[in-house]
Amino acid sequence: MPEQQNEKRTTGATPNDRFALITGASSGIGACFARALAARGRPLVLVARSKERLESLARELSAKHSLRVEVIEQDLSVEGAAARLASTLEERGIAVDLLVNNAGFGAHGEFWKLPLERQSEMLRLNIVALTELTHLLLPAMVARRRGGIINISSTASFQPVPYTSVYSASEAYVTSFSMGIAEEVQEYGVKVLALCPGGTATNFFDAGQYSKRDFPGGLQSPEEVVEAGLRALEAGRSLAVTRFINRLMIFSLRLAPRRLVARQAAGIFRPKGSHVLR
Repeated sequence: MPEQQNEKRTTGATPNDRFALITGASSGIGACFARALAARGRPLVLVARSKERLESLARELSAKHSLRVEVIEQDLSVEGAAARLASTLEERGIAVDLLVNNAGFGAHGEFWKLPLERQSEMLRLNIVALTELTHLLLPAMVARRRGGIINISSTASFQPVPYTSVYSASEAYVTSFSMGIAEEVQEYGVKVLALCPGGTATNFFDAGQYSKRDFPGGLQSPEEVVEAGLRALEAGRSLAVTRFINRLMIFSLRLAPRRLVARQAAGIFRPKGSHVLR
């Protein structure tokens, strides 16, 4: 996809305010983070590929909360996009105090049948862009001895999940990476959180062409996920798994053989019409 960038800005506060930058901010969990943080008085940087949705959200939040809301239209799955985003922030005099790495996607199907470029794009967005953006913005937080990072992962990060193998592996990286650097930077007053929701009512399943299935307790709302994440970050936790049923499931996975866990997940995620060979 071609990399795009929009120079529109909505003013209303000084460049020195403590900005929250949210990737994947045009819908779902990202848009809910924007609304929740705006309600808490945070000036915002909204990043996604959808210019129209970003600008609509920016107008809404700026008018409602009298905040400065910056819009940057950027495809973070393009190589070098994180560095270009960081340069744009520097040009606009924006100091990011809270980074929410929310942009990401999955893909459902047999690994060898899914397009390789699509899966490579997933790795660039879910892993590379998240890592690079964290690396680029973290040093200033350490120097200021304050700040926070929320990396959106998934309950899928705790197990192998056949038929969405690349996605679950990418989320395992996000969870492990986040908890690792959380320990590195805590002495500098910086908080890092891996936020791991279960099934959430967003467009994730349609975008990744996942088959419809039931989740224990039903789908979470993105608002529920966001509030859980903000509470966990404030408490200084490095890991938050939303809902008790999800935490119970993850605990039970630790007691089962890994191959059995993978086989059970395969039974749930196997695409309709695919053959089972034994």
